[in-house]
Amino acid sequence: MTPHNEAELGDIAKTVLMPGDPNRAKYIAENFLEDVELVNKVRGILAYTGTYKDKKVTVMASGMGMPSIGIYSYELYKFYNVENIIRIGTAGSYSEDLKIFDVVLVDEAYTKSSFAKIQGYEPDTIKSSDILNKVIKEVAGNDIRVGKVYSTDVFYANDDMNEYIQKGCLCTEMEAFALFYNAYQLGKSAACILTISDNLINHEETTPEQREKSLNKMINLALESVIKL
Repeated sequence: MTPHNEAELGDIAKTVLMPGDPNRAKYIAENFLEDVELVNKVRGILAYTGTYKDKKVTVMASGMGMPSIGIYSYELYKFYNVENIIRIGTAGSYSEDLKIFDVVLVDEAYTKSSFAKIQGYEPDTIKSSDILNKVIKEVAGNDIRVGKVYSTDVFYANDDMNEYIQKGCLCTEMEAFALFYNAYQLGKSAACILTISDNLINHEETTPEQREKSLNKMINLALESVIKL
């Protein structure tokens, strides 16, 4: 056990799906998994382990932001022998042709955060796992966009999105860079699949009810990918 996770060794699967929201983890466990067990509830960060088509899988919330996912993903990799983490979350689009409900597979994350710099990693970009991405792309076929994301520390940032568009970022979110860095430093694998929940160009956005139902496409993609690992 760790200060943030009361699960015992063996309670958590080798592959973990990581939504940000604990309620989303609960939703996935109740609607997609069988033989489900709640294995962590410390600080309200829910983790469930069950099976999907006879494959053991854990769904655990990450909380919001890089410091939060940094803690939980590090502990999963380091202390619970997790090999693969697939973040499943939402993002804001930087392009009119990347519409709400579209699904994006992140191949690289860019950030202005100091999360990795204070640990000695100087680059401001980091890649996700080629092996995981290959599996996800095979499952998704043509029904997915692949590209770079901007991982921000500030949700209500008063900045110029054109800076990130010029760097090739398709959309923005708050966790991928830290997840990818932890995987990099610990020799593990990480991927990130995102559903576009709002468009920052034309200001289209989803309602909370729409977000709950529209994420099923992304969830199914992640779970179908897990059974191939």
